[in-house]
Amino acid sequence: MSQTDTAVNGTASRLRNRWNATDLGLIAVFAALVAGSAMVPGIAANVFGIPITFQTLAVMLTGLMLGPGRGFAAVGLYTLLGLAGLPIFSQGRSGLGILAGPSAGYIIAFPIAAAVVGWLATVVIRRTTRARALLFFASAMVTSIAVVHTLGVAGIALNTKASLGEAFLADLIFYPGDVIKNILAAVIAVALHRAFPDVLVRRVKRINN
Repeated sequence: MSQTDTAVNGTASRLRNRWNATDLGLIAVFAALVAGSAMVPGIAANVFGIPITFQTLAVMLTGLMLGPGRGFAAVGLYTLLGLAGLPIFSQGRSGLGILAGPSAGYIIAFPIAAAVVGWLATVVIRRTTRARALLFFASAMVTSIAVVHTLGVAGIALNTKASLGEAFLADLIFYPGDVIKNILAAVIAVALHRAFPDVLVRRVKRINN
């Protein structure tokens, strides 16, 4: 392959990867979805007052639908708007003060989780067309445990007087709900990818080709 062909192919690859108006629209829509999920009244589930909400469902669905880059951008946009003062965190909270509270680790984890589960979703889409719902669920659970719960426990321990053991025990109450929410996220993502393959499935295949 000549240097000219290499340059042309490199340029074409960058063009394929560039976000267009549709991508920006999807980022805005999913950021709004995450914000909306936080508005559903939550139940204060543990001694630190951290509520059970639908946010993790929305975050995982965002990553599974948009992939790593756009997923991170969508949830990151939501997070930045909340920190800037919009009352879009759970229980209508907002502002930088939330980073000093027990839920700080979860808030920080959300954009990272969207990127990680989005990357895992692209791996699943590249490798197989079978059992995607199961693999999406596994991806979401791995991400929940490795990112959301790990940073959540760290945030509780850092911002309260709790030990890591106490923070870990407080976090365990969220696992049953996360299993259910990750199942829902996986099933919804598979259905949406079938209905709208251009959102991520065909995009991944174009980039690979």
